[in-house]
Amino acid sequence: MSLPAPPNAWTRFLAHLLFILAAWTLFIKYLFPVGYALAYGEPWARYIYWDLWPLAHVWLGWALLKQPRYTRALAVGMSVLEILIIGTLFVRFLNDPEWSIWRTNWFVNKVFVLTCFVLVLAATLPIPKKWKERPL
Repeated sequence: MSLPAPPNAWTRFLAHLLFILAAWTLFIKYLFPVGYALAYGEPWARYIYWDLWPLAHVWLGWALLKQPRYTRALAVGMSVLEILIIGTLFVRFLNDPEWSIWRTNWFVNKVFVLTCFVLVLAATLPIPKKWKERPL
């Protein structure tokens, strides 16, 4: 069994973008709300919106670097799912926006997540043979 080819620069960039995105999301969705709640004497979890997306982003980043056989399927599946979810949430939010600190934090985070996954999906799409090979 041969080892997969090492990831190219674009794939490494996307992997590290996912790691940074996971760290950013942990701060925006968990650390900032906990700090805010504690500073104002409120229950520590009052402003947290719980989910496991940061772990999924780290998993995809790891897969982009290590390139197990399922990497392309994971990248396409996670990208399509994220884009559909965020697109739906944006439509709902922008119909009646609430620009509180919490919703603005959420919106900014989702803009970055959406951008990242559009780039990941674009990296997985087939291109004409006359162009350079895609990274995934």
